[in-house]
Amino acid sequence: MSRGPGRDVNVVDGALIKPLIVLSLPIIATNLLQVGYNIADTFWVGRLGQDAVSAISFSWAIVFLIITLAGGFAVAGTVLVAQNKGAGNLETVDHVAGQTIGFVIAVSAVLSVLGYVLAPWLLSLVGAVPGTTVFDLSVEYTRTIFLGIPFVFGFFIFQSLLQGWGDTRTPFYLMLFGVVLNVLIDPIFILGFEDNVLFEALGLDALQASLFAATGFTGFGVQGAAFATILSRGLGAIIAFGLLLSGYVGLQPVVSDFWPKRETVREIIRIGAPASVEQSTTSLSVTILTALVAIAGAEAVAAYGIGSRLVTLVVLPALGFARGTETVVGQNLGANQADRARRAVLAAAGLIAIVLAGFSLAALAYAETLTAVFITGPDSGIVIEMGGDFLRIVGASFVFLGVFQIVQGGFRGSGSTRLAMVFSILGLLVIRIPAAYLGLTWFGLGETGVWYGIALSNVVIAVVVLGWFFHGTWTENVLDERPDPSAVQD
Repeated sequence: MSRGPGRDVNVVDGALIKPLIVLSLPIIATNLLQVGYNIADTFWVGRLGQDAVSAISFSWAIVFLIITLAGGFAVAGTVLVAQNKGAGNLETVDHVAGQTIGFVIAVSAVLSVLGYVLAPWLLSLVGAVPGTTVFDLSVEYTRTIFLGIPFVFGFFIFQSLLQGWGDTRTPFYLMLFGVVLNVLIDPIFILGFEDNVLFEALGLDALQASLFAATGFTGFGVQGAAFATILSRGLGAIIAFGLLLSGYVGLQPVVSDFWPKRETVREIIRIGAPASVEQSTTSLSVTILTALVAIAGAEAVAAYGIGSRLVTLVVLPALGFARGTETVVGQNLGANQADRARRAVLAAAGLIAIVLAGFSLAALAYAETLTAVFITGPDSGIVIEMGGDFLRIVGASFVFLGVFQIVQGGFRGSGSTRLAMVFSILGLLVIRIPAAYLGLTWFGLGETGVWYGIALSNVVIAVVVLGWFFHGTWTENVLDERPDPSAVQD
């Protein structure tokens, strides 16, 4: 079976800016689709009432933590594929692709069982009160999602393997398929055919009445959102693995590549475990900061929640370019082109600095207006004022935040995931939390002190990682002893 043409971008020869943009834009679009995915679930579940929305909010605190594990090991797949492709070891590329898939699916199966069994206990840890309607709905939703975790993990791994190969368009098309399917089936699975606002909005009342008369289906409620997610992600994962096994996308693992081999699995864990910790650090930092902001009052918490969501949208381009940088750095280090890898990081940092400088100006000029989009009501004035302060203060540091993400992507692409983990912990926990606490209490600035603490941490950690980038040895962490596909099977 011949290796297909694929859609991979050449990143080891010629110009740097164009391939960086071509690689990164589909990743940014894919991340935006993921946001749309979450919004669709929240919107349709919101038709069921506040208890339903609270239920999935508690659930996502657990599910997001589990998904960061997949994200970490997905980074390992990106690095191994990119560096081996850059070195021209195509058989090894297929081998590490199969090994990564097999390992992550095995891990996801274990997590699926554990999550299903421990769901009530985990939800009580994050504040859901046993015996309430919210708790019962959350357990039902969480357990259903955990049953489909292998499908969710499977798609993430496919996306990362193709990213390492240099193809970010195919995962985007599959994500688009999944989001469209989810948007279409969400209202049916959640609300059924009775009083379904989607049919009413489309003027299909007669069809709705006929379907309800024939089936009597009133939907699965909150659990229906989980069913829709599993179905859409599951179909996407099946198509993805079909493309991989066919060789159409360039990668072509065979059945023997999926059987675990000690050397390769050791490399996956060595690279992936620190990346998982790095990604978990973000959610931990947000949780701690929320608790700090709560000292300043409920309005401050609301302002922080709104501001954090806006920052999440702003940072999407930086995250996209950081993932593109991983691929360019990995392939060029594999091809023994360390200087080109360094130039790729600087080029991506320059591009994102320009983009986020524009976002900073917008945040400064329209801070209150942007905040007001997310909250209304007679008591919203103080929240809008606090949110405006957040955007003006934190927005001034957007460029530093973006540069930090890009350099971290360069570190990960070299295989230096431990280094990226250390800098993430340093910036988000060691610097940010004490700075925010001192601003809140020692300097008596209230919630504004937290905003200054966040901005200060963005600036300081960007300067630190740039210092290491220019003077460190991060390019020497290329995988000199690459996994041998002929190694003895365990």
